[in-house]
Amino acid sequence: MKRILTSIAAVSLIAGAASAPAFAQADREPVTSINQLLERVRQDSRDAAAENQRRLQEFRSERDRQASLLSQARNELASLEAQSERLQAEFDANDQQIAELDAELREAQGAFGELFGAARQTAGEFGSIIESSMVSAQYPGRAEPLQELAQSRTLPERFELDAIWQTMINEMEGQAEVTTFNARVLGLNEGNPVPVTRVGPFIAMANDGGPLFVQWTSDENNAAAGYRLANLERQPPARLLSAASNLINAEPGEIVSGPVDPSRGGLLRIYRDVPSLSERFEQGGIVAKIIAALLIFSAAFGLFRLVSLLLVNSAINAQKRRSTASSSNPLGRVMLAYEEVKDRPTETIELKIDEAILRETPKFEFGLNFLKLAAGVAPLLGLLGTVTGMIRTFTQITLFGTGDPTIMAGGISEALVTTVSGLIAAIPLLFIHSFAASFARGAQSALEEQAAGIIARHAEEKSAG
Repeated sequence: MKRILTSIAAVSLIAGAASAPAFAQADREPVTSINQLLERVRQDSRDAAAENQRRLQEFRSERDRQASLLSQARNELASLEAQSERLQAEFDANDQQIAELDAELREAQGAFGELFGAARQTAGEFGSIIESSMVSAQYPGRAEPLQELAQSRTLPERFELDAIWQTMINEMEGQAEVTTFNARVLGLNEGNPVPVTRVGPFIAMANDGGPLFVQWTSDENNAAAGYRLANLERQPPARLLSAASNLINAEPGEIVSGPVDPSRGGLLRIYRDVPSLSERFEQGGIVAKIIAALLIFSAAFGLFRLVSLLLVNSAINAQKRRSTASSSNPLGRVMLAYEEVKDRPTETIELKIDEAILRETPKFEFGLNFLKLAAGVAPLLGLLGTVTGMIRTFTQITLFGTGDPTIMAGGISEALVTTVSGLIAAIPLLFIHSFAASFARGAQSALEEQAAGIIARHAEEKSAG
């Protein structure tokens, strides 16, 4: 029993030794007796106490250092607060001195103060006008002195006041000019200068391989960049570009007609929202695409039938001039049918020739009914698109009301574009059908005429024989 208790105690001590501080070395000599184990545990306990004491000393010294830093920061804060109070007092004194000096300045200016105030106001307003004027594209930098004068708080000098009326005169002279100068245009010639023709403050055209309208505008996203010449996102119609070309290429002193935008670019910018032909077609939706497909297929087929009937009529006319029948044309095949039965009675010959003509007639009329059907279906498809577009419009009115007309524009555009598409498709198809039917009737009439002549000659020869 004593041996068992001793073993249990040894295990407990060994477990306690396993939980000793980390500074216990793992490479110690192995314990061979209880005394050695007890001594080692005591030694580890003394080492742990020494380590804890050392840490306590470090903590106390760190606490003292932190207290010293805190005291230093408080002293610095007090110094800065005192400096702030001193600066605030100095600021208040300076502000009061400025107010007194302003009062003295206003008193010294007297009536001139109102005059200089009006001059600054005029300079600011006219500076904005100069900056937005297209004349500044040719004479840049005119607005900066006026804007500086408008923002100045000191008395203006004589030359600053003279700059106001001098700039006004310069602007009036520039508005009366039709001149050409070199300038950079955003979006043209990789930023290099191009010839620009300016018509007063109204309109400007660049010559970059052809006439192009440009605008004097500012960047909405970067107002600080100021105004600049920029190419229009979408050019106006060709008639305006042709008139611009005449103006650009005119000789000095020559009188020519040219475009003028009295709104100073507003009318030209409207063309940015005018849809092109392809965009209008897209507004028609799926119905417009069906009408376009019907037109393309029917027109191609109708033209093919026209060419075929023209060739048939040409072959019939050529056969009329020959006495030898050929099976390559309808008239020749009718003549061959006559040759087969020319020795029989006249009634038999008539029936045989009529049969040959009846065999040729469907070939002439092939596809004509389809062309007539396509010409009639196209307007109906346009009417279908009109109805669907109006349904879409009324649906949008029900959902969003009539406050914004642009909401209804899509449905109205679909209705109108499909109607126009249907009429555009029907008109040429009607012409093609009319011409094709005329050629078919001409060919059939030629066969009937020649058949009647053949029968008449046969009857004369038989009666003469």
